[in-house]
Amino acid sequence: MPGKRYFPAIQGTYFGGLLLLMLISVICVAFSMTDSNDFDVARREVLLRRVGHEILLQSGDSTSRVLPVEKTGSNEYQLRFENAFTFQPEALVSTTQRLLAKDPLAVDYIVNVINCADTTVAYAYAVSANKKDDIVACIGRKQPTACYMINIQFKPAGVMTAKSGLLAGSIAVAAFAGFVFFRLHKPRKVLTGSPGVAEMSPTPALPDNPHTELFTLGAMLFDAGARKLTVNEQSVDLTKTEARVLRIFALSPNEIIERSRLQKEIWEDDGVIVGRSLDMFISKLRKKLEADPAVRIVVIRGKGYKLEIS
Repeated sequence: MPGKRYFPAIQGTYFGGLLLLMLISVICVAFSMTDSNDFDVARREVLLRRVGHEILLQSGDSTSRVLPVEKTGSNEYQLRFENAFTFQPEALVSTTQRLLAKDPLAVDYIVNVINCADTTVAYAYAVSANKKDDIVACIGRKQPTACYMINIQFKPAGVMTAKSGLLAGSIAVAAFAGFVFFRLHKPRKVLTGSPGVAEMSPTPALPDNPHTELFTLGAMLFDAGARKLTVNEQSVDLTKTEARVLRIFALSPNEIIERSRLQKEIWEDDGVIVGRSLDMFISKLRKKLEADPAVRIVVIRGKGYKLEIS
């Protein structure tokens, strides 16, 4: 029958139209998520500036500026101030809880108050939706006047996680449908003299990927695989995370390493969200590098860190 000749073409056109509709739907979902996320981020930054403003007022400072809020990670922000100040831990905890309660996505978060001079943690606490899981200590001990930065890390909201899962699932379905469509319509190549036998192409060889493990850092030898620092025949053990952080620095000495890159390569790529601040690991590494004064990790304001080797 004449109609049968065109049936495959009609079927292919229908399948292609369905695939195009799926792709358009995925794009619309992605853009709607982006618009919503941008608004939530802008609103959260306003609330964080309000937190900084009230902290300065509590310190008796009504004139100096709260510097622009910096987004240092996918769910982490940093508050910086123009002048040094002092704070009462209980007032800081109360202020953040009161103001961030206006952010529906700020359910669980960790606050680290960092000394600007050496990036040590002066004070820290954790707030949870379940009050029994709150971690608040050292209430009543007024902190000395100094230059402080406040890092606030939020736990990813379940709503955004669900939307991301929906988008990822839609993309996966669309990709699979596209693969099937083009697979069905891809012309087959056959070997000469062997009708009906699909041509097999040779499997390409995998490129070599050497993994550097030993680094010379000034007078020290860093063995990334064994997680050891050796100087003057004395070894210092590193934790797994410390070794991974130091290896990133050792691969790019005297170069600025952004905070976002460290967080992504150390934790986000593993799919793990950690509560401990990156600054804590940097502080511990600094102490273990003190054996050689020519080697040190310095803070690059607003950007990240750099391993300086004189």
